[in-house]
Amino acid sequence: MPKVTLPQLPVSGLFAVMKPSGPTSMSVINDLKQLVGNSRLFVDADKLETRGKGKIPTRGKRARGIVKIGQGGTLDPLADGVLVVGIGKGTRHLNEFLDCVKEYRTTALLGCETDTYDSEGSRVRVAPWRHVTREAVESALSNFRGEIHQAPPIFSALKMEGRPLYDYARKGIPLPRPIEKRKVTIHSLDILEWKGSDHQFRWPEKEFTSDEKKAMEKALEGVEENPVIKDELEPAVGDESPTAFVLSMKVSGGTYVRSIVHDLGHAVGSAAHVVTLTRSRQGRFALEPATDSEDKGCVPWDVFSRASESEGDVGEDGWTQWEREVIDHLEIVEGPKPQKTS
Repeated sequence: MPKVTLPQLPVSGLFAVMKPSGPTSMSVINDLKQLVGNSRLFVDADKLETRGKGKIPTRGKRARGIVKIGQGGTLDPLADGVLVVGIGKGTRHLNEFLDCVKEYRTTALLGCETDTYDSEGSRVRVAPWRHVTREAVESALSNFRGEIHQAPPIFSALKMEGRPLYDYARKGIPLPRPIEKRKVTIHSLDILEWKGSDHQFRWPEKEFTSDEKKAMEKALEGVEENPVIKDELEPAVGDESPTAFVLSMKVSGGTYVRSIVHDLGHAVGSAAHVVTLTRSRQGRFALEPATDSEDKGCVPWDVFSRASESEGDVGEDGWTQWEREVIDHLEIVEGPKPQKTS
């Protein structure tokens, strides 16, 4: 087993985690904090000896005094993939990952749009989908490449005059002005796979009530003329599943992937929402790093999940398994990187 020499510790740095679908980004950070806050890799050994190992508070001044940790761009619970983590002075570098170029893979399901633009939400409207061909989608994609102006979902936490947008939609309060569109750049956008009906995805079971639809229409009255939200059903044909397809894209910071899928559904005369979403790259951190570049890979989440249950034994190199994995993927911001020697 290669041995790790002891440098000046603790260190500050950046590394990427392969976030799974399900947990929030904040819960991932809080779980990591329990490990990071008890490791001499990131916390002064004297402090650890004085304090002793134990549960780390996740909020407040005491939590910040033990170890500083943050992430460089939230992923929704549904999403998986690259989540950049900063430790110590590494947190000062996280802003660069908010505006950097990112790459995503997402599966779109036709025929239904939801309030959140993904499968975690409720059905707002269903629409015909059988007429949509791969050629029609490919043709529509040309309108989404390059520099575009994109409107965030009305069911989002963005605020307008101090009130979250979702508050207007849920309470039926007319928007005081149109939702401001953001200028973003779509560097590339292509169909990666056309699944057709050969898949297991389904529309959400939960759907908007008539009162909820009326409330949303009322909210849109401030920006649209006579907005109407209604289903456009087409005859069912056996157990055929609505068409699904996978998109790959390279986009600028601030791009709403869910909005691209939502708007694309409208562009082909249907409706659509996201059912899977993977961030495959965030700046120089990637799920599949290029071998001839300065790319860095990601630490699989199960490494931390296992360590949360039991950190395991310390190896001959002086580190546990999860610490060794982090060292292998770590970009040091302060202090030398622990060196492995044979």
